[in-house]
Amino acid sequence: MAGRGGNRSRLLLVILLVTSLFLITLDLRGVSLTKSSRSATQSFLAPIQKGVSSLFSPVGNFFSDIKNFGKTKAELTATKAENAKLKSQLILSADMKGQLAKLRGALNLAGHGGYKVVSARVIGHGSASTFSQTLTIDAGTSDGITKDMTVLGGTGIVGVVKETTATSSVVELMSDPNFKIGVRIAGTQSIGVVLGQGDSHFVLQLLDPAGTIKVGDVLVSLGSDGNKPFVAGVPVGRVSAVNNSGASLTQEADVLGFENLNDLGVVTVVVAPPAHDPRDALVPTPEPTVTVYVTAPAVPAVSTSPGAGASNTPTPVPTPSATSVKKKAGK
Repeated sequence: MAGRGGNRSRLLLVILLVTSLFLITLDLRGVSLTKSSRSATQSFLAPIQKGVSSLFSPVGNFFSDIKNFGKTKAELTATKAENAKLKSQLILSADMKGQLAKLRGALNLAGHGGYKVVSARVIGHGSASTFSQTLTIDAGTSDGITKDMTVLGGTGIVGVVKETTATSSVVELMSDPNFKIGVRIAGTQSIGVVLGQGDSHFVLQLLDPAGTIKVGDVLVSLGSDGNKPFVAGVPVGRVSAVNNSGASLTQEADVLGFENLNDLGVVTVVVAPPAHDPRDALVPTPEPTVTVYVTAPAVPAVSTSPGAGASNTPTPVPTPSATSVKKKAGK
């Protein structure tokens, strides 16, 4: 048995030696079995690898998407929050610009009239206890505001202070049906009373029997004794229509207020009157009227003298051009 095992070992060794010599000989002759076998193996396995990749690629992408879903959702939420923040900032910026413009107008009006004022923001509209037309502002007695003080906007009167607390005040708007203010027609001495009608339209009742009203007349506040509740010289409104009805004992007219009472963000309260009545100094300047001149085109001259054998129909005579005149001048 031992002899047989030795023979087998020697046979295997011989076979390995012969195989090695055979491969060395082929390699010396330029024949590469290793490269060919590797190429064949690669050609054989390539379609299988492609199929396996196509089969398991969606699965891999699915698990990858699941892994990144939380991150993507968080980024989307952050983007939405940032957009909402930017949008709110734009709205706030536009609102602040509008309030600054109104405050600038109110301060300019007060400055030109010589009124000492306190500015305030509108923090509420309407009254919870009554149906009157009011607004609430964020300034009160601690700011020097008391009852029966005149409230101004950027272009004219807004109303009058009716109630106060340390930090707030209630203003009765001039649109309230109970509102009354003595006025004077700018440029004249005719006086009257403007009455609130519940909207942006008001009624003027002229108290001067000899006075006249015409469309476009500007009304300014007449002023009260002791400048309460109204100081003098504040623009109130402009006459839009005149009532010529003979049934009324006094002349009446429709008036449009200068202030938009539905769009008030900031106002000023007159805490001290001017040293002198501003009279018509605060009357708004009317917008200039643009005049357009139209020149009629030149009508060509017409010859009406009939010649020999000519009809009596007028024949237009052409006007010589600049070119023909130059040629004649050259002659």
